[in-house]
Amino acid sequence: MGPGGRATSAALVGGSVAIFGALRRLALALPRPAAVRSRPSRVWRWRNLLVSFAHSVLAGLWALFSLWHSPELLSDIQDGYSVSGHLLVCFSSGYFIHDTLDIIFNHQSRSSWEYLVHHAMAISAFVSLIITGRFLVAAMLLLLVEVSNIFLTVRMLMKMSNVPSPALYEANKYINLVMYFAFRLAPQAYLTWYFLRYVEVQGQGAFLTANLLLLDAMILMYFSRLLRSDFFPSLRKGSAGRDVDGEKFLID
Repeated sequence: MGPGGRATSAALVGGSVAIFGALRRLALALPRPAAVRSRPSRVWRWRNLLVSFAHSVLAGLWALFSLWHSPELLSDIQDGYSVSGHLLVCFSSGYFIHDTLDIIFNHQSRSSWEYLVHHAMAISAFVSLIITGRFLVAAMLLLLVEVSNIFLTVRMLMKMSNVPSPALYEANKYINLVMYFAFRLAPQAYLTWYFLRYVEVQGQGAFLTANLLLLDAMILMYFSRLLRSDFFPSLRKGSAGRDVDGEKFLID
């Protein structure tokens, strides 16, 4: 990518940061459930999750539509290119940068350190893809995870607001599990297999493979937490009396 292309991509990422900043301000103006209003420590988390939900809907459906519209991209994961995929990666890079700044500036780094690690991995990987123009299809496959995140974020919002309908939570619980398999575990497993088998472990390939393997470990850890919390609560340890208001990850 030439200097002009890099400048355009940087402007797109910066524009995305600004969009999510505007969404954050909009979220501040939206009404909050009583359970959130009564606990000031939950206000930031509620607003942050609403912005995360917006990104999940937009990026997840964008990735899904792009791959459905151009399935031939899947035959060339390393060098396949589409304008839509490039724009999507710039868009999501802006979200990860915005969310990182939101966490740091609101003094949530300690309780949300896992997100900071994840975002650092995503930003560095996506920047390398934007600069080289390679592995954009892999990024599109990874961003299918945002379809799963739609239901995961709904789960968190319902728990935080003490939603009065157990049936609604139960329905989302099972949908969330299905989506976790279909849009998080399956694409991640396929990409891990592909990288270990076909991608040279040097340069950008080595960097992305290392990122992918670390992400594998994080996803399996989150999946274990989700199963314990929603399906095997008797296996949870150390959660009695625990105040999770300051934690971005609502797993209890």
